Amino acid sequence: MTTATSAVSHQVMWNRLISVVEEQAQALVRTAFSTSVREAGDLSAGVYDTSGRMLAQAVTGTPGHVNAMADAVPHFIRRIGADNIFENDVYITNDPWEGTGHLHDITVVSPTFHSGRHVGFFACTAHIVDIGGRGFGADANSVYEEGLYIPIMKFAERGEVDKTLVQIVRGNVREPDQLVGDIYALATCNEIGHRRLNDMMDEFALADLTGIAEFILENSRTATLDRINALQTGSADGEMKIDGYSHPVTLKVRLDIEKDRIVCDFTGTSGLDKKGINVPMVYTKAYACYALKCAIAPEIPNNAASLAPFEITAPENTIVNAPHPAPVALRHVIGHMLPDTVYDALDKLLPRTVPAAGAGCLCNFQVSLRPRSDLDLNNIDETSDEYIAYKKARRSEVLTFNSGGSGARPSADGMNATAFPSGVMTMPVEATEHTGPVIIWRKELRPDSGGAGEYRGGLGQYMEVGAVAGHEFDFSAMFDRVDHPAEGRQGGADGAPTSIAQDDGTAMKGKGKQFVPHGRRVMLSFPGGAGYGNPADRSSAQVQRDLARGYISPQTASTDYGLTDEQIDQVLNAVKTGEAL
Repeated sequence: MTTATSAVSHQVMWNRLISVVEEQAQALVRTAFSTSVREAGDLSAGVYDTSGRMLAQAVTGTPGHVNAMADAVPHFIRRIGADNIFENDVYITNDPWEGTGHLHDITVVSPTFHSGRHVGFFACTAHIVDIGGRGFGADANSVYEEGLYIPIMKFAERGEVDKTLVQIVRGNVREPDQLVGDIYALATCNEIGHRRLNDMMDEFALADLTGIAEFILENSRTATLDRINALQTGSADGEMKIDGYSHPVTLKVRLDIEKDRIVCDFTGTSGLDKKGINVPMVYTKAYACYALKCAIAPEIPNNAASLAPFEITAPENTIVNAPHPAPVALRHVIGHMLPDTVYDALDKLLPRTVPAAGAGCLCNFQVSLRPRSDLDLNNIDETSDEYIAYKKARRSEVLTFNSGGSGARPSADGMNATAFPSGVMTMPVEATEHTGPVIIWRKELRPDSGGAGEYRGGLGQYMEVGAVAGHEFDFSAMFDRVDHPAEGRQGGADGAPTSIAQDDGTAMKGKGKQFVPHGRRVMLSFPGGAGYGNPADRSSAQVQRDLARGYISPQTASTDYGLTDEQIDQVLNAVKTGEAL
């Protein structure tokens, strides 16, 4: 039995492990080449015992990465072989089914040794801008078209990098320096974790992690079961319809709260899609578990034991359990919708606990720029501005992460332009424009996009995207909520839908690679989160505040919330004069 003194020591060591992996993640942020890692935080980091059980995860990162990575390390152990694990080894993969769901995520695992003894593993994942193939998008018909596949293998053995692997990688991607740089950054951040862990083990005179691992896992398991068993048992169904690629997709879940476990079964969900929006089961499990943990046990640290009581199932060949070789590049577009689907069921069992639906998936797009092709080079003045701009043009890949609004909560408004459930940060305009010849002409909050309610949904964004003179580009759209906006909860109104078109009115699709000629811009309106509760119950002071801040228009203040013309005039006059409301 653990004594009080040892329990305190173990708790200190547990907190120390969490700080170790957070430093590991921050090292990756500082050294990564890809803006998706540096600016958006699309990564994960964690420490594992010798059996591959996750003991601690970094605060920085996404649940899709870290929860999927929790299942990945045992695959590395099995593939590499326990007898083939050496000090200073580094392992790598981007296998969608044994990693984190698509080829654009590189996972690196490094065994950690202390005084010559193998004591555990560090693992990290980062989204990389390009992996070859068709590029980041939904257009492929199988995973073979989506880019370079790296099976679980050694990137380095006993500190010696596999130069042949590096050459193969460099020869198959559009941004070789960036990708290879990211791989080295991943390996380096694991090394940082290894150093800090060894410092901790020396400080606490630990020969291995067995004792602290059992303390972490047992306490996490007990605490999570206590939260589950405090709930009333019951079952409920949840459902969501979203855009899909060429036809709508239906997500269905059956949620059962039972003793010692909660089961999510996605039977009834749409089948596989022909295009790359399918989801490997590892990613479905990651986001369904995350949704339940946020609602039921948010304060318990994430590890193998705190995740174990949440059991996720789905029939094979559904869009949320896609087998190889289904195309899966945009698995996040569907995967990010799963928490709100789970919450549709959970709301029926635990009222006033979960938020209304939000934008769900990230509002990402990738721009593939190249010199314009519409110039007649045989009949052009080589001193003209057009020709000079053309000669300066270059090929480039620019990926940017953006967010719509999150759904309103049972006691607070939704968050504006904030990614839930991924937690990925919106990338600054300056960072995006630094990576290539792209211009963000407009990026601002979108008034009236948050659904009305007692608590208002979070606002989406407007964006206007073009290219530096001399370029044309392919625009790879990765959006949803075009035809199926976020639905309100408990009487709240729906959020605004996504819209996309060129500045001359040419319609564009919500998903897929589309050509944009020289001089044209892409006009984007990202979706808002849905409202929670009856709009009539929202206080007049809150409505006036939203109007003063520009979150809602006078028409919405009047039509949706019942503000009088006199009140609206008072607010607008106060804004003009700078008076406090």
